[in-house]
Amino acid sequence: MSIRALARSLTAAAALAATSLVASPAPAGPHPPEPGVVRVDSGWLRGSVAVDHVTYSAIPYAAPPVGQRRWRPPARPRPWSGVRDATAPGPVCPQRSVAGLVGAEDCLHLDVTVPRDVRPGERLPVLVWLHGGGFVSGAAQEYGGARLATAGRLMVVAVNYRLGALGFMSTPALDGGGGNYGLMDQAAALGWVRRNAARFGGDPGNVTLAGQSAGARAVCAQLASPLARGLFHRAIVQSGACDNPVPTPAAAQAVGARAVAEVGCAAAADVAACLRGRTPGELLATLRGVGTAVNARAADKPWGPVAGTAVLPRQPGDALRDGTAARVPLLVGGTHDEMRAFASGAAALTAPEYDAMITATFGDRAGTVLAAYPVTGYASPALALATVLGDWGGFVGACPVLRTAEAAAARQPVYAYEFGEDSGQVTADGFPMGSYHGLDLPYTWTVNAAWNQYPPLTTGQRRLSETIIGYWSAFARTGDPNGPGRPRWPDFRSGGTVIGLSTAGVAPVPYAADHHCDLWAALPR
Repeated sequence: MSIRALARSLTAAAALAATSLVASPAPAGPHPPEPGVVRVDSGWLRGSVAVDHVTYSAIPYAAPPVGQRRWRPPARPRPWSGVRDATAPGPVCPQRSVAGLVGAEDCLHLDVTVPRDVRPGERLPVLVWLHGGGFVSGAAQEYGGARLATAGRLMVVAVNYRLGALGFMSTPALDGGGGNYGLMDQAAALGWVRRNAARFGGDPGNVTLAGQSAGARAVCAQLASPLARGLFHRAIVQSGACDNPVPTPAAAQAVGARAVAEVGCAAAADVAACLRGRTPGELLATLRGVGTAVNARAADKPWGPVAGTAVLPRQPGDALRDGTAARVPLLVGGTHDEMRAFASGAAALTAPEYDAMITATFGDRAGTVLAAYPVTGYASPALALATVLGDWGGFVGACPVLRTAEAAAARQPVYAYEFGEDSGQVTADGFPMGSYHGLDLPYTWTVNAAWNQYPPLTTGQRRLSETIIGYWSAFARTGDPNGPGRPRWPDFRSGGTVIGLSTAGVAPVPYAADHHCDLWAALPR
């Protein structure tokens, strides 16, 4: 399919979805009397009923992307007969973990959690969550949304989407869409929410798209994508920045060509058929070492959104700056010490190695960086490196978040924050983790993942969690996080001050000065 044809198809799909702000009526038929049973447009579901909430797990929002449907835009799921059991997690999308390859390609599912006491006629704000994991790992089932749903009175939707080579392979042998299949999945999930939210008591005209890390970058992409236009009304970007560039089609196809060669399909008479004949394990083993250096940029990773395509015509940061992105209220921020999670493995770094790393990263501008971040100013060279990389934010970090807020604030309401709670965690090598990437997640979610190494929340941290859930849910409801019982959160203005969130206090912090963002504005990104 050509780019032009794909663009017409995607634009038509988005326009069709946008014409119905209210979900279509449920199919005719008697409603079973059991609690936790609901009918969506594909059939009946039975969820898991708890004291204060109901969760519906592994709901198909698209047809299985298997066989000839691999590397195709998502299609509507087939209806089912009877009542589908939605009480247990479904498969994660294929990915590699410490246990090896896990998941199944029939994974385009989502989870819905709502308060148990939804009243007839009530229309809850909807929060749709895109998980992180570098576009190569993660799953909806890792995020339990009961606290958000009950304390915030929200309909919470967590989405699986295709990952790695299965979600983002770009090669002319497949199609002209730029490999953005994972982004197409997310837009299809938003279309499902538009059609079905009212059946759970949700408001299809009040949808917040939220994500963390790679999920945050995906939210940025959806802000700039015509496919998702009109399908969400607010956006939350946590620990990921719209200002970090994503690959161009040429760069993505160069990566795709390497992957095609690695799986032995480059010389095949039918490259697409050869690729579709490979197992998920073979495909996901490609390019595993690419872009993994601690000083790599976001665009150095092999898999992720591609700009300059029908799905994503513009770089997300450029779309915010020139006004072509969706002009919806935006809540954006991150943790104070994002890169400590990634630099902790370099705890034995020496001072000469620190200098060499800075030189390798910034070339002839390294002297400027070393003058602003002298190794003698930190407890260790590794801590100095984590601070430099986190402030620079080439992969994830502070100053691209600030530039994202500045770009968006010219045309839409923006609320910017920094999560500054210190974890108190120290590695076996003595490296202090501080407020590392992902530390904020248990303040809103129940994290159900093997990588969950978060310490239990203290009494003060539980109060902070309640405050954050209050802010997030108010923003989802009205586009403004403010409300009774919480410190005032001013909307973002230029000047580099954002709201700080920690048990030490919820108050403005000098974000730009703390992270030397004036310096980084003049240095390579």
